[in-house]
Amino acid sequence: MKNKLRVAVIFGGRSGEHDVSLMSARSVLSVLDPDKYEVTQIGITREGQWLTGADALGKFESGKLDGLEHFVLSPDPSDVTRNSYPVIDVYFPVLHGTFGEDGTIQGLFEMADVAYVGAGVTGSSVGMDKGVFKEVMRANDIPVVESVLASRSAIEKNMNAVIKQAEKIGAYPLFTKPANLGSSVGVTKCHNRSDLQEGLMEAASFDRRVLVERGVKDVREVEVSVLGNDEPSASVCGEVLPSREFYSYESKYIDGTSGLDIPAKLPADVSEQIRAYAVRAYQLIDCAGMARVDFFVEKDTNKIYLNELNTIPGFTTISMYPKLWEATNLPYVILVDRLIELALERKAERDRTSHTYRSRA
Repeated sequence: MKNKLRVAVIFGGRSGEHDVSLMSARSVLSVLDPDKYEVTQIGITREGQWLTGADALGKFESGKLDGLEHFVLSPDPSDVTRNSYPVIDVYFPVLHGTFGEDGTIQGLFEMADVAYVGAGVTGSSVGMDKGVFKEVMRANDIPVVESVLASRSAIEKNMNAVIKQAEKIGAYPLFTKPANLGSSVGVTKCHNRSDLQEGLMEAASFDRRVLVERGVKDVREVEVSVLGNDEPSASVCGEVLPSREFYSYESKYIDGTSGLDIPAKLPADVSEQIRAYAVRAYQLIDCAGMARVDFFVEKDTNKIYLNELNTIPGFTTISMYPKLWEATNLPYVILVDRLIELALERKAERDRTSHTYRSRA
């Protein structure tokens, strides 16, 4: 009998998206074939403790962590026992936001020399930082909405100066966002100066850098899923139909009232351009495994703006990433299998890299 692949699904984390991560992990765990995989559940608490054990996810969901034990992933590649735990073949992080999607845990995986699902350090960190990501897009002629960055210290020391700088990028409404967070956490639509002040403070509570972005009027929110390593491919386009003023955290995960139109009703050339931009952005930041790329499309002109790229997109039952692949004839179960295959493929490629140098002199 063929040995099962040992997969560790990691969830929770020190992030404002902790609860979303638990929802995503529940969906991923539900489709991992027990005949193919030996699954270890690893939860990270809001304080950063790594815990494992039977039904770890259920205990995280209930908030009752009794009976779980600490899990330690050693950064020492020679520590083959990994502190007495079975060797894991592939780590599958389902960690949204800080300390999961921003390159930090990917750095640990790289030091430990293990296979893991998703982008590496560079792709994760650049994709996570909305300010840096937009600058990379601008440098490569991919259209993005006008924006400005402000530091938490600048907001606290001279709010008026930050507001004046933000108002130069366009008329209200403006959006304030933590530079390093996702799932619409900390995002505020600001209709006036008072809203902007509150939005800056809200976003600054989640990150030391805040992005202020011009609101694009009468837009459609279109998303594309990308899959692959060196030769990525894009799914069909899907449109989000927000139930609130914008695709907020509440409309995504709490009331679940936002609709999805898959495939999006767009002219063929617009859809193809969006898909091409998505793949190009993915390659520019050296992404791998997966990403969901989000766009704004002006209703009257069909002008396209790339909004952001999420390297660990939501995997809940209502999440766009798997739904788009299902509409592109790649069912959820096979999608998860493919992500694990891509992780092993990426690890094999990394193993070809030499880390020693001997002078030929």
